[in-house]
Amino acid sequence: MSSNSAECVKVMVRCRPLNSKEKADGRTKIVDMDTKTGQVVLHNPKADASEPPKVFTFDTVFDADVAQKDVYDKAARPIVNNVMEGYNGTIFAYGQTGTGKTHTMDGGPTPELQGIIPNSFEHIFHDVESSEGKQWMVRASFLEIYNEEVRDLLSKDPKNKLDVKEHKDSGVYVKGLNAFVVKSVPELRNVLEVGKKNRSVGATLMNQDSSRSHCIFTITIETIETAQGNPDGHIRVGKLNLVDLAGSERQSKTGATGDRLKEATKINLSLSALGNVISALVDGKSGHVPYRDSKLTRLLQDSLGGNTKTLMMANVGPADYNFDETLSTLRYANRAKNIKNKPRINEDPKDAMLREF
Repeated sequence: MSSNSAECVKVMVRCRPLNSKEKADGRTKIVDMDTKTGQVVLHNPKADASEPPKVFTFDTVFDADVAQKDVYDKAARPIVNNVMEGYNGTIFAYGQTGTGKTHTMDGGPTPELQGIIPNSFEHIFHDVESSEGKQWMVRASFLEIYNEEVRDLLSKDPKNKLDVKEHKDSGVYVKGLNAFVVKSVPELRNVLEVGKKNRSVGATLMNQDSSRSHCIFTITIETIETAQGNPDGHIRVGKLNLVDLAGSERQSKTGATGDRLKEATKINLSLSALGNVISALVDGKSGHVPYRDSKLTRLLQDSLGGNTKTLMMANVGPADYNFDETLSTLRYANRAKNIKNKPRINEDPKDAMLREF
């Protein structure tokens, strides 16, 4: 692939199984995933029998039985491999509350249940430890966007607001964000756990610990070839952004009031800004892309239409009472697959830190 060729954002869809509450309530399943053709078939429970179902096609679709490892191998492994080569990569999970975004990104406590983030840790350090003739440096940072404020989840005072700035060479960055050098999987896990304790979650009717903020876990991987007796080899810097978006939902459904409602309004503001950015990029009519409408879209600016290989994992629920939200998620995802990015390897950037070491 040439360094300037455009490639589309990859979009995959995952449908969770009916949960125990939905089964108890006698809900019917209205989503069929055809894993061979990559099609999602959505049946409208209110329509009469003659109305055809809505069909969407994506790069890959995962049904309810899929193993976490298979999701990682198909969805994330290629992007993490690219990051090891010096590309930027972003993986973000999108969907209404309670569809399994955090399960997809984070997963459960056992190796079979672990999601994309912990699997990527093992993948990265397996490659670092098995490579020869290279020096590596791996750094991690973790931020959340809560009520349109950017907070450093690894800070001694995670409630502090940080500013989003732009640098003419390195692009958008968060001023004062901590980044920790990590040398092993346990160290990387530790950074993640510290940050998760500081994250804003709150119960809604749809989800006991619903993510009330968007969070971005970033792993920066610098590498320098030390072979052929050349101590001044090129430094390559890849950045992996792992993004868990807060749920997109209707307030009436989650029973949100007070603080929860205020949070939801801000969540929906940034998600609609994300939708507007996606639309502007896909339509291509207006030269202006409204990245500055929210902190989320500023920070994902490079991931949408820029120098990044991007995967959007859309999560949907299978139950009939979520027809509107599922349709909206699938439409959103369907638009996103037309975004063209121009990823290139980041060679010898000015902010590389390996030289100093």
